[in-house]
Amino acid sequence: MAELPEKQVKRLRSLIQEAETNLAAAKELLVSLVGDDLVATPVVHDEQVGKIIEGVFDGQNMVGSDAKTYPVPANYASKSKLVQGDILKLTIADDGTFLYKQIGPIPRKQVVGILTQKEGHYTVSFEGKDYRVLLASVTYFKAKPGDQVSINIPEDGNSEWAALEAAL
Repeated sequence: MAELPEKQVKRLRSLIQEAETNLAAAKELLVSLVGDDLVATPVVHDEQVGKIIEGVFDGQNMVGSDAKTYPVPANYASKSKLVQGDILKLTIADDGTFLYKQIGPIPRKQVVGILTQKEGHYTVSFEGKDYRVLLASVTYFKAKPGDQVSINIPEDGNSEWAALEAAL
């Protein structure tokens, strides 16, 4: 099983802290508007949500907080322009359906590079580094090796994967 990098764990902790702070502020505002009695009333959901797992996108899959790897559909990752390190929430419905949602995009930057193909994998070269990109993105943009493309990478540039933004 892959171990979560320390930077991603720190980011997860920061996101949780921020969410808890926002939740406390929202409850305080709600109490000031409607009073304590209405806030304490639990919300009942009629339908069963299923199992919820949060994790980190590794470029192709989500590594869950339970240390398991969950496949992220390439078309979703491509369409959502997920970047390695983004935080995802996976809801596994009672019927087994997987539903992903991006809940914590990492800071990213957009750069321009040249698309290449090596050993069946597509990469984009930028400043001497090759970033892998999903085949689904390459085919969607009808890009070919040698094309100039725009990609999203983590702000620090520390990743193996990039999200294809556009073919130029």
